[in-house]
Amino acid sequence: MTKGLIFDIRRFSVHDGPGIRTTLFFKGCPLSCWWCHNPESRSPEAESGKRMLPLDGKHYCFEEVTGREMTLQEVLTELLKDRVFYEESNGGVTLSGGEPLLQADFAGKLLKLLKEEGLHTAVDTCGHVPAGELEKVIPYTDLFLYDLKLLDDQKHFEYTAVSNALILKNLTYLVQKRKNIAIRFPVIPGITDTRENTELLKSFLITLQPGISKIHLLPYHNAARAKYERLGLENKVSGKHSLDKKNLEPLRKELSDAGFQVIIGG
Repeated sequence: MTKGLIFDIRRFSVHDGPGIRTTLFFKGCPLSCWWCHNPESRSPEAESGKRMLPLDGKHYCFEEVTGREMTLQEVLTELLKDRVFYEESNGGVTLSGGEPLLQADFAGKLLKLLKEEGLHTAVDTCGHVPAGELEKVIPYTDLFLYDLKLLDDQKHFEYTAVSNALILKNLTYLVQKRKNIAIRFPVIPGITDTRENTELLKSFLITLQPGISKIHLLPYHNAARAKYERLGLENKVSGKHSLDKKNLEPLRKELSDAGFQVIIGG
């Protein structure tokens, strides 16, 4: 029986594709981004730990397990509970993570079932997966939310622990396949927002036109700080402050002037 390792199901999402959506979060990611806002997603295995819960001036400790195996039918049953909201808002289901394509067999079969139900599907991916895994979801994915972070390969490796070569190759391939693609660019102060990186980003994406439908600029926020503390993980960007949307306006204008449809936020 095919099972997937899931760590969250988030309903009424409006930032992971068109309309009202349910986002399914897969556990496991091939990248280790310094600014990751879901550090609990990194390991490809279920993890247990302790969590403190404040209540009436006291703190209570309880065991928390992140990640559980679910069958295709279990997941589909949960996702179809929100069908009325998808239909009324032209929404659907988004697979996210972690990296959903680390579990491409499960993801592909689930997407096929969702398309058979007439639902809009989206996959939020970092793109660092073998081409064969990507092929398992291409026929059943209406929208790819594709993450681009750093265009210089050496810096990409420094901040994510992997090369960007496969990521750029897979993005080019999806464009050639005429898939609907929205780029997600996390704007991290002093890391991804440098003049060098934004120029390289713009130049690369221009070569893919008109294959990119939108660019989403995602302002850094430090809301995950508590997660790092709870999990006992090093937070390499703990000293950085959250960005306001107005901080991204110059970059939005520059990319818009280059011919892209640019949105600040998810």
